[in-house]
Amino acid sequence: MTSPFSVEGLNVSYGGRPALTDVSWAASPGLTAILGPNGAGKSTLLKAALGLIPSDSGQARFFGEGLDQARSRVAYLPQRASVDWDFPASALDVVAMARLPHMRWWGSVPRAERETARAALNSVGLAELAERQIGRLSGGQQQRVFLARALAQKADLFLMDEPLAAVDAVTEQTILAVLHKLVDEGKTVLMVHHDLSLITAHFDHVLILARQVVAAGLVAEAFTDASIAAAFGGLPGRA
Repeated sequence: MTSPFSVEGLNVSYGGRPALTDVSWAASPGLTAILGPNGAGKSTLLKAALGLIPSDSGQARFFGEGLDQARSRVAYLPQRASVDWDFPASALDVVAMARLPHMRWWGSVPRAERETARAALNSVGLAELAERQIGRLSGGQQQRVFLARALAQKADLFLMDEPLAAVDAVTEQTILAVLHKLVDEGKTVLMVHHDLSLITAHFDHVLILARQVVAAGLVAEAFTDASIAAAFGGLPGRA
C-alpha cells in the first residue's frame, strides 16, 4: 500500500543550525501524533513537506506523488498564532475559501459551495456563528473554523499543526471527535501534538522527533518510556 505521506532524507536548517537531520518516515493510515520537545522539528516537518519553508535536501511524497500532483487531496491546518485574525471575513467566508479551486475566479461564491462551507461549520458545532467576523470568535472557536475549512476541502490527508493547543475542553473534545470520524471514513490525519496524556486513548500511531526520528510506529510499540526519555532530554531552539 502506498503511504499517504512520506519523507526521505529530509534535511532542514535555520541559519546554518540543523532543524531536521536525515528524516525518513512513511505514515500509515489513521491518526498519528507527531511528538517531541520544543525545537524537535515537528512543525518544520510539515512546513518543509508542503514547501512553505525551504529544505536543504530530501523529498516528500503524498500518496506516492509530488505535492503538485496530489495537492487537491491534502489539507493543512496551521498554528492558530500564524493567522491574521483581523482579516475582515466571516467564519463562513474563511471556510468557503477552501472551495476556491472549484469556483470561477470572478463573481460571488456559488450557493452550492457556500452550503458545503456551512455543512463543514455545522460539523464542528459553529453553524450559528457563520456570519460572525473571524476575529470576534474565541480562540477555540477560531480553531474550529480552521478545522472546518480543512474539512471543506474534502481532502484525504490532513496535516495539522497543534490544533489542540490552548483550546477549551469543549473544543478539544469536538476536534477529537471530528478527527476520529475522518479516520473512520478512511482519511489520514497527521497532527503535531504536545499533550502526552491523550496519546494512548486517541491515537493510532506516533512519530517521535528530536530533530531526527527517535521512534515511529503503533502507539503500543513506539510510545514507550524509553522513546519519550530519549526525545525529551531537552532541545533548545525552535520547533
